[in-house]
Amino acid sequence: MKLASLFSGGKDSLYSIFLAKKQGYEINCLLSIFPKSAESHLLHHPNLQWTKLQSQSMQIPQLIIESNSDETNNEIILLEEVLIQSIAQYGIEGIVHGGIQSQFQKEKFENLCNKLNLESVTPLWNSNPFEYMNELISSNFRFIISSVSSGGLDDSWLGKIITKNDISVLYDLSKKFGFNLNFEGGEAETFVVDCPLFSHSIDIIKSEKIWDGYRGRFEIVDARLNYNA
Repeated sequence: MKLASLFSGGKDSLYSIFLAKKQGYEINCLLSIFPKSAESHLLHHPNLQWTKLQSQSMQIPQLIIESNSDETNNEIILLEEVLIQSIAQYGIEGIVHGGIQSQFQKEKFENLCNKLNLESVTPLWNSNPFEYMNELISSNFRFIISSVSSGGLDDSWLGKIITKNDISVLYDLSKKFGFNLNFEGGEAETFVVDCPLFSHSIDIIKSEKIWDGYRGRFEIVDARLNYNA
């Protein structure tokens, strides 16, 4: 079955593609909607412009639509438009997304799939957070934290490539401060710089940290594919 991926460039969207391919699905295109701001309830924001490098490294074409509003209904309308385009252009029969526990996201995407007669594939649904985070590392996914917005997560995490030791530290912090270990509540965002899906890893050449004392983001200013590794 040919699928489109709802794609943000973070760990969840990349790992859902990884699992879907292992299950025999074919990923024919990536669908990325760039929200107006970081306040989107459905879509991730930091460093979305660099998902083009991930698309190139996976050799999967990417369809991009820019939203002029943060309203969920507007984003659903845009997503419907780009899905219709992907059906016509790539013969898409379903979508895969990285939802884990958000019933809100799941229902929105399933309703849209029903409307367009598409299958909704959710390989990460109800994954155990600690097991999932460790599976990422064991599966050779290298990802950085690109934003933080929760107590217990300071600016030292911004731009950090996460290791198994970090997962244990994050687990303890999540218990103490009450955030989701898998970050699905927006407590942090991630960006994948290498994984088994990539033909070439991504080198971050220049970056900038922005921190206001409680929340912050790691902005990639320049990056490129590493053709020498």
